[in-house]
Amino acid sequence: MSRVQEADAAVRLAERLTGLRANREVIPHDPNSSVRWHEHDYPSPIARWNYHPEYEIHLIRKGTGRFIVGDHLGTFEAGQVTLVGSGLPHDWVSDLEPGEVLTNRDAVIQFDGGWLRKCAELMPELTEVEPVLQQSARGIHFTGETAVAATEAIEAVAVSTGVERLHQVLRILAVFARSPQSDRVLLAREWFQPQLDSQAAAVVDIALEYIFANHAGSVRMSEAASLVGMTEPTFSKYFRKATGQNFSDMVRKLRLAHACRLLEQTDTPVSSICYEVGFSNLSNFNRHFLSETGVSPRAYRVAHGGS
Repeated sequence: MSRVQEADAAVRLAERLTGLRANREVIPHDPNSSVRWHEHDYPSPIARWNYHPEYEIHLIRKGTGRFIVGDHLGTFEAGQVTLVGSGLPHDWVSDLEPGEVLTNRDAVIQFDGGWLRKCAELMPELTEVEPVLQQSARGIHFTGETAVAATEAIEAVAVSTGVERLHQVLRILAVFARSPQSDRVLLAREWFQPQLDSQAAAVVDIALEYIFANHAGSVRMSEAASLVGMTEPTFSKYFRKATGQNFSDMVRKLRLAHACRLLEQTDTPVSSICYEVGFSNLSNFNRHFLSETGVSPRAYRVAHGGS
């Protein structure tokens, strides 16, 4: 990371510390609409680690970066479509040049599960959606033709109103409900149960900013703890409570997710990728990669069509 990028990351950390803390997001209710539609830039005050009781349909329109849904960390690119279940914490952090802003990076639809289930009492056809809502408790990343069809319908919501907007929302839900399991990537572990409160959420938000900004370089729990004004043992407790995993595990998973993208999209030698994503030696990288993915880095590259 360059000095300019480090300074940019420091500014974002300072913003977190002065009030832009992740917390339970309160979704404003619109009496004239069954769902909430919005789009936002990145960076943005609302683009942070957050959770809310509403279900969320999330489309990334542009850019690349890293994301966290529950205890799952991965990389994203434009076109990613995700259904986030009620209460499941999530965040998307884009790769940016210094001073760069991605205009309308996200298209988001949020809705109350109770609303949909009440509608199903009068319109039993809607019960078709219930299984995918239950599955979304882990977060679902939709791929293939499902993602293409969902993206088209999500964008149609943006330019419609009234009954037509509602029609497009139901169209999205139908696409999700009828999608093959092969187009669904479940994200969080089945037993993931976040224990969230305002303090734990704020601690994790700041820590994630630090990890995402530095994961390919030096990442120390002592430094993350210092950023939030805690001792290491106290910080470790809060971090695990809110994310379901240790600080070191999250750093390792993020580095491996970055390695997977490089293996898929570049012809960079495995030995170089190892150091580029933050591992200190090749044997350690290979061991962790095999444990996380079940295959070696070279086998992963071949299986995913890498160069």
